[in-house]
Amino acid sequence: MTVAIVTGGTRGIGHAISVALKAAGYKVAAVYASNDDAAKKFESETGIKTYKWDVANFDACHAGVEQVVKDLGNVSILINNAGITRDATLHRMTFEQWQQVIATNLTSCFNMCHAIVPDMRDKKYGRIINISSVNAQLGQAGQTNYSGAKAGVLGFTKALARENANKGITVNAVAPGYIDTEMVQAVDDKVLQSIIAKVPVGRLGTPEEVASVVEFLASKNSGFITGETISVNGGLDME
Repeated sequence: MTVAIVTGGTRGIGHAISVALKAAGYKVAAVYASNDDAAKKFESETGIKTYKWDVANFDACHAGVEQVVKDLGNVSILINNAGITRDATLHRMTFEQWQQVIATNLTSCFNMCHAIVPDMRDKKYGRIINISSVNAQLGQAGQTNYSGAKAGVLGFTKALARENANKGITVNAVAPGYIDTEMVQAVDDKVLQSIIAKVPVGRLGTPEEVASVVEFLASKNSGFITGETISVNGGLDME
């Protein structure tokens, strides 16, 4: 059975991706960083095995992937979904706020791919899907760190896709817009309503709508798609 790793895989969009991939017949390892209670509840409800490590830590990623391989088998699908926000305008942003977001949202993609891509190249097969954001495409005030990291994910995706296209490995990005998750629901209601008013379809997206795109890109049927960014944002970035 094909093994998939989903970082940030126990909550929000990652939760939906993990569940969708399991339903599609994959063995799924859901990686999380800190919320043990949420992970325990997730594992109990879904039957998906969870693993705890910091994706911003290079050595932890290598050790974690090694454990997944021992438990479940070699990894053929990698979903780099882990992400955090530390919002502030640049002139008020601390270096720590900058560094934390870059490390978790962008460096993690390098760490995880570095641990998994060599085996994919040996097998001549793999699917890598990196979760970016509409704010990488449009920019967002108060998020130079987040927008910068997520835009970096798009460049990383294209470069890695070029390196591995002839090895049977596809590398694509999905850029969600405003999705109905705990993170978005925590936004002030007036601000949230003003955001929804700008979305052409007039609503927030669902985690399941993002997961369905990821599921397709993870499948064998997506083999002629690589280096692409698929937006799931209700038309927010239409020109």
